[in-house]
Amino acid sequence: MRISTFVAFMLVTAAASAAQPAAAAYNLPWCATYYNNNVVACSFTSFEQCMASVSGVGGHCTWNILYPPRAPYTVSHRVKSRRISGNN
Repeated sequence: MRISTFVAFMLVTAAASAAQPAAAAYNLPWCATYYNNNVVACSFTSFEQCMASVSGVGGHCTWNILYPPRAPYTVSHRVKSRRISGNN
């Protein structure tokens, strides 16, 4: 019984410490590609913020093609009701 409890504890510990996927907050509009280690970081909200990050260490900034575009603005079309008058 103690061995099965120990094995269960080890499995839960291993599952809890497994690598987690990156958070969605890192899929922002601008990506920085750093020259020295070829890392791409898409965690910038503006081009200026991205350029400040790569300045001095070398790299360039590009638009994140995987960033979800905003939904286009649509005007709702309301159907006008036609009332038929009883007096013809």
